[in-house]
Amino acid sequence: MGHFLCHQACSATRNEPMTEQMTGAQALVRALEHVGVDTVFGIPGGAILPAYDPLYDSTKVRHVLVRHEQGAGHAAQGYAQATGKVGVCMATSGPGATNLVTPIADAYMDSVPMVAITGQVASNAIGTDAFQEADISGITMPITKHNFLITNPDDIPRTIVEAFHIASTGRPGPVLVDIAKDALQAKTTFQWPVVMQLPGYRPVTRPHSKQIREAAKLIAEARRPVLYVGGGVHRAGASAQLLEFAELTGIPVVTTLMARGTFPDSHPQHMGMPGMHGSVSAVGALQRSDLIIGLGVRFDDRVTGQLSTFAPHAKVVHADIDPAEISKNRHADVPIVGDCKEVISDLISVVRNEEHKGDYADWWTALNAYKATYPLGYTEFEDGSLAPQYVMERLGALVGPDAIYTAGVGQHQMWAAQFIGYENPGTFINSGGAGTMGFSLPAAMGAKMGRPDTTVWAIDGDGCFQMTNQELATCTIEGVPIKVAIINNGNLGMVRQWQTLFYNQRYSNTDLQTVRRIPDFVKLAEAYGCVGLRCERPEDVDATIKKAMEINDVPVVVDFVVHQDAMVWPMVAAGTSNDEIKFARDMAPVWDSED
Repeated sequence: MGHFLCHQACSATRNEPMTEQMTGAQALVRALEHVGVDTVFGIPGGAILPAYDPLYDSTKVRHVLVRHEQGAGHAAQGYAQATGKVGVCMATSGPGATNLVTPIADAYMDSVPMVAITGQVASNAIGTDAFQEADISGITMPITKHNFLITNPDDIPRTIVEAFHIASTGRPGPVLVDIAKDALQAKTTFQWPVVMQLPGYRPVTRPHSKQIREAAKLIAEARRPVLYVGGGVHRAGASAQLLEFAELTGIPVVTTLMARGTFPDSHPQHMGMPGMHGSVSAVGALQRSDLIIGLGVRFDDRVTGQLSTFAPHAKVVHADIDPAEISKNRHADVPIVGDCKEVISDLISVVRNEEHKGDYADWWTALNAYKATYPLGYTEFEDGSLAPQYVMERLGALVGPDAIYTAGVGQHQMWAAQFIGYENPGTFINSGGAGTMGFSLPAAMGAKMGRPDTTVWAIDGDGCFQMTNQELATCTIEGVPIKVAIINNGNLGMVRQWQTLFYNQRYSNTDLQTVRRIPDFVKLAEAYGCVGLRCERPEDVDATIKKAMEINDVPVVVDFVVHQDAMVWPMVAAGTSNDEIKFARDMAPVWDSED
């Protein structure tokens, strides 16, 4: 993407003068235009105000005035994930910038390309505890891929190009550009194109051929291999290569929360999602495997469970573009540093030329037995209450796999991951690594602005929704007709589930009272200029979803009032072994004896 930016920047300037006098703020807006930015989410304030003046005149950059900076950051994430481009958010100094910390951390955990531009107090006031001063560069250093503090206006164009290059190449991530107010106000000579000064930044994308051959050798020897597929495969745009490789080898596939849709759910080789709330077939496949081929994954605790007991008989091939991830949690027998698209393409070439093909008949017999014996299921309630899993099933069936679904964190996120069928890469956008409440609605707004012709559903909990629901105002005013499904169980659902299972049903501070309609989500939606709908019975679910789908000129909010005791199963309790997975309360699968 970096090369694309430079090419685009260079070609855009052939008929323009090479140099031009302007303010630092004008140089910032001009540089954003040259690198191809079309949408910025933000809120003005004192330190960033000089940048907002030339932004007013830009015909290429649309600024979206959000209602909270957290909404700006998550919208930039949703835009980035829906389009594959770099998302951009903007805020002023001090509290404006610190309100971006949560989405920056979220983007860092989930490898989302994002550039956050913040105003800073004047350079001579930095470090004096001036009004609205915060050391945002220092604060975000652990949660950005890189960050810049600009005090010289001459540095603005080059820094913007560098920021977009860093954010979008190698392992994607957030980059912060903090600009002192006097640098925005001062005059500078704008020069284009610019030459980047990043001598130490050279991400490796081509895998080493020796490591590819070593991986192919292990694949040929394995009897029970599994392709463990993470978000890095989607980030690399490698879903087509993954499908080809899986079908070539006949190896079963599991897709993590961040990779849902990267391999089609309907494919017979798909075992489901692994992890704390993964399917028994996916968790069992990893635990019983003799070879794990990890592609763009982190071996994080939510997938591995108790690390010392994870996949005890498996050798590991681990491919990732970030060398810091390899062997970080689980030792890799064959480490491969490289872009997943290139890694998988090279593996296809080598494996296709191998004489020996793996015999996985016994392995598939065992895995298909897991699938048949322990399918995903749920309990329906005798009092006629709505089961949230049923809402997800019907939403997936009626809306279809071409829509984009976003989710925050908690029970609603897991039900959305489990009970909606994902066939296409990038159609489930959620907060994986950080688990950020409030992510879903602004992310849906950003995704819809990036892909306006695509249906976008924000699946939210009643707790998550109340953290960022003010962005409904932004959606209405900006003409962004997203649809929101609130899974309203009146509680902080996932926390309540843990209190049920591990804290003797002592429900300390998890009752939100939203089932008492405090607030009334339908009235709240209407107050924001949206259509508000409510559904409380299973027999009304289909008609409610269909009605929401017919409204495409304003946002729609559906309050699905569900039973408070619905739980997410299967579950591996935190800190325990994946072997101790429960597919329902006090019900565990019976594993086959080991070979």
